[in-house]
Amino acid sequence: MHDSATPRKAAPQHSGAALPFAALILGNMALAFGPWFVRATDVGPVASGFWRLALGVPFLFAIVMATEGNPLRHARGLGVTLFLAGIAFAADLAAWHVGILHTTLANATLFGNSATLMFPIWGFLIARAWPTRQQGIALALAAAGAILLLGRSYSLSPQNLIGDLLCLLAGALYTVYFILMTRARQAMTPLSALALSSAVGALPLLLFAFALGEQVWPHQWGVLVGLALASQVFGQGLLIYALGHLSPLVVGIALLSQPVIAGSVGWLVYDERLGVLDFVGAILVAIALVLVRRGSTPPGQVATTEQEAKA
Repeated sequence: MHDSATPRKAAPQHSGAALPFAALILGNMALAFGPWFVRATDVGPVASGFWRLALGVPFLFAIVMATEGNPLRHARGLGVTLFLAGIAFAADLAAWHVGILHTTLANATLFGNSATLMFPIWGFLIARAWPTRQQGIALALAAAGAILLLGRSYSLSPQNLIGDLLCLLAGALYTVYFILMTRARQAMTPLSALALSSAVGALPLLLFAFALGEQVWPHQWGVLVGLALASQVFGQGLLIYALGHLSPLVVGIALLSQPVIAGSVGWLVYDERLGVLDFVGAILVAIALVLVRRGSTPPGQVATTEQEAKA
């Protein structure tokens, strides 16, 4: 009886995961352009995080109100979760942006992407299961790819210690944000959850920017609007959508596509050099993604049929 039922259930899972997987990759592609927007702004690093949320929130609420109605009606019982998610994301942006100023860009990228490993580990702990052989191989390939992509230019120095710790903290906070948003996605649509958590995170970033004495009011709005649309509305929107359908392992490894894309942009636009190891690292990350994509089945963390109706 189980033999006849299992094949019929497996096929829809893979076909049903194709759209979330595509959304995950597209979301990471959009987020990979975030540092270039931040670099081009004329405000402080934390202030740019504030504007990313503040300018993104009206777009998010407008889309939600037009397509779903009042997002608050979906948030019943999730107020604390969404509040903490917003605070975690704001703290992640603040720690990451300040950390960049106190360490090398390579170190910041390496430690800032620590969620690549932290989020899948959380997924295995929740599932109370060790990774399968295929998942273990994918993790090993992804870790090797990350080392080749980011570790080659890593420099250990006491002068970088504060910045390194802040960027590592940012990676941990990003993991907390993912965990909380995964819980919210079990009962809410992605844009409703993102709109409410983003609204929470904007004010703390503004206060922190003022406390640091940063320039907050911009002279050029176009770059900040681009940052809000690309990173918060499009990038995070697709990422939060994917959280409701894919395992933490798939989401975590896919985060490594951001430095691959960012490096490619630097090569094409800014004439930054890419070595053989960079290309090998990118290939290893791609192979890891293929392995987890083929071997992934929506686990307990992934949306059920009823929850997918909210997607």
